[in-house]
Amino acid sequence: MNQKPSNAFIAASWIALGAGMLGFLIGLWRAEMVLNEKGYYFTVLMFGLFAVISLQKSVRDKLEGVPVTDIYYGLSWFCTILAVVLLAVGLFNATILPSEKGYYAFAFLLALFGAIAVQKNTRDAKAAEKKEIKEN
Repeated sequence: MNQKPSNAFIAASWIALGAGMLGFLIGLWRAEMVLNEKGYYFTVLMFGLFAVISLQKSVRDKLEGVPVTDIYYGLSWFCTILAVVLLAVGLFNATILPSEKGYYAFAFLLALFGAIAVQKNTRDAKAAEKKEIKEN
């Protein structure tokens, strides 16, 4: 069942990750916010990316029978949800235009999706490579 992802899906995943991250970061760079506010949003982005990659790995490990402690599994879910909530609360209270709030929200979600997809593709490609080596 370990099939290598298509090159098109791999490229689309990297593009989603890059577009989401780059869009979010360019928006922050150009924003008229104080530095500590920019730092908050940057930290939430990095925390969110780490959280979803950790979540994807722990969910996949559980599905494949790889031991994952309940605390780590739960923490991965908690951190992912927390990152989204922190961004939502920050944007809700921000003194920026509603269109800017939407821009940051969608760039953030695109980056998280891209990170999950890139992690999945990486893992699927490695699994397919190992399967191919075993068969030869």
